[in-house]
Amino acid sequence: MKKTSTRLADGRELIYYDLSDDTVRDAPDRRPLDVTVTTSEIRRDPLLGDSVAIASHRQGRTYHPPADECPLCPSEGDRLSEIPDSSYDVVVFENRFPSLAGDSGRCEVVCFTSDHDASFADLSERQARLVLETWADRTSELSHLPAVEQVFCFENRGAEIGVTLQHPHGQIYAYPFTTPRTALMLRQVAAHKAATSGENLFDAVLERELAGERVVLEGDHWAAFVPYAAHWPYEVHLYPKRRVPDLLGLDEAARAEFAPVYLELLRRFDRIFGTDEPPTPYIAAWHQAPFGPLEEYGGVTRDDFALHLELFTIRRTSGKLKFLAGSESGMNVFINDVPPERAAQRLREVATS
Repeated sequence: MKKTSTRLADGRELIYYDLSDDTVRDAPDRRPLDVTVTTSEIRRDPLLGDSVAIASHRQGRTYHPPADECPLCPSEGDRLSEIPDSSYDVVVFENRFPSLAGDSGRCEVVCFTSDHDASFADLSERQARLVLETWADRTSELSHLPAVEQVFCFENRGAEIGVTLQHPHGQIYAYPFTTPRTALMLRQVAAHKAATSGENLFDAVLERELAGERVVLEGDHWAAFVPYAAHWPYEVHLYPKRRVPDLLGLDEAARAEFAPVYLELLRRFDRIFGTDEPPTPYIAAWHQAPFGPLEEYGGVTRDDFALHLELFTIRRTSGKLKFLAGSESGMNVFINDVPPERAAQRLREVATS
């Protein structure tokens, strides 16, 4: 992997990640852009104890442009985009309309391929491995920023999810705090550790799931299963079998096996509802241990956390979406219409469809 860092016309950082070590990246950004100005602010809710990002400048972000005006495609001729070069393997740049910026953290866009009409599931294993290495590198770099406590790599796919750019891409949020969902996990890990004289909760969950009926697929180094208390109609958790706190902790064997396992999982997701349905909308979310202090979580350390990916769709059946209504949005109590065991069975079935 070759990494080349450069700057866009408005001062934002852009980084090319290339498969070939002899690739030269020296194309300048020819757009007449003003310096980016953001108004991101973090406010803490005194009742819930969580944080909200206020970012009014995002109202003006690009919204469903035609394919020939996509800002994530390479620049070509007079059509200038966020990527100055005429091609790329993987590219990362600072978001022009970030939710987090400056002392409030950082937001980056990760373009998985220059092919506008592809999806992550269409990538070759070599390309998917490059994306994994990019996520790991960005996690390392962002963790060293003074304001950052947690790094979140994720992909939103599909208009139903709220995606405004159809080009295959994901994002990285570098938060200046530990996110509420991660904090809940850490508290559960701490409570389980205290109640069992040191047993790790993530290890116990993985062991139980691998012995049960909700396993979707399993390799030598990764396992994918529908969790016992799945919140979403079709939800799969992907774990490395050796517990590590973050992407940086993955060894070569796990990195090598990731691409074939994850690509197969995504392709099964696209077959859940049959070939006549549009591609399955989904969110793919990496959960990594925070880099900030953990004293408030009862004696747990970063090594007690388990890196894992949570993949889920809001489509509950053919042509129908699950909307978060009163119980989910008002009280955060989810109601799942699809039994996890049935979801796992369906995801195993579509492997041979």
